[in-house]
Amino acid sequence: MTDDAVPDLRASDADRERVAEALRDALAEGRLDMTEFEERLEATYRARTYGELAPITRDLPVPGVTPPAPVSFAKEGAGSGEWAGRIVGGEGSSTWAVAVMSGFQRKGRWTVPRRFTCFAFWGGGELDLREADFADREVVINCVAIMGGVNVIVPPGVEVVVRGIGVMGGFDQRAEGAPGQPGAPRVIVTGFAFWGGVGVERKPTRAERRRLKEERRRERLERGRRESLPEGRERESLPEGRDEEYDEYGAHRRMFDDHHRMLDAHRERRQEQREERRERRRSDDY
Repeated sequence: MTDDAVPDLRASDADRERVAEALRDALAEGRLDMTEFEERLEATYRARTYGELAPITRDLPVPGVTPPAPVSFAKEGAGSGEWAGRIVGGEGSSTWAVAVMSGFQRKGRWTVPRRFTCFAFWGGGELDLREADFADREVVINCVAIMGGVNVIVPPGVEVVVRGIGVMGGFDQRAEGAPGQPGAPRVIVTGFAFWGGVGVERKPTRAERRRLKEERRRERLERGRRESLPEGRERESLPEGRDEEYDEYGAHRRMFDDHHRMLDAHRERRQEQREERRERRRSDDY
């Protein structure tokens, strides 16, 4: 379904928030001045159909898209699953890692082989599988930790089996038990730990963290809109044309709240950038 095919389709709150986010980005990049931003933001929250929303960002680029394109309201069809493209076959990016009084790290976009072996002696290592591809639907990670440690990070949806043996050490089994998603790989963690440990933990991917952050932001926006209603009034009780009292009071309140939220979003982005720089420095230290 194309955007032109649904101009009369009713827009949802999520559709309006997507347009509002594009406007905030355009304001931060200097593509819009404050007057234009406020006019378009007010038109966004007043819009009821896709046909009313589409012209608001017609002349603005979507971040990360070249050439520039307006915000799309096309409903995407269901895909074949997020894991379909991550079982890639082959031999893997690397098959072993060693840390002797030092450390190693595998993270980012790499391919986990069918069998990966790592050894840590008076040192530590980290295997981050959240953004990784997999050579097969079942991979084995063999960890040997002697007075050292290895930490394995897996994304949600991956089935984990821990079979390691610990002598005055141990293997973390808290990540076991959760069923895998359809098509997701199976990760078997095995090996030996002596006066050391092998940890296995689940952490969300960057995309999942962004999605959760966006959900929290939308919840804050929704609370702000509800609070902008005059006391004793409910959104459902407003007439179809949005009466003058609500337009005059609520529009100014929403613009005020949106400006503050925009500043908060910039602070969050700067904090994320600082955290990413610290992570890169820590990676370089290894």
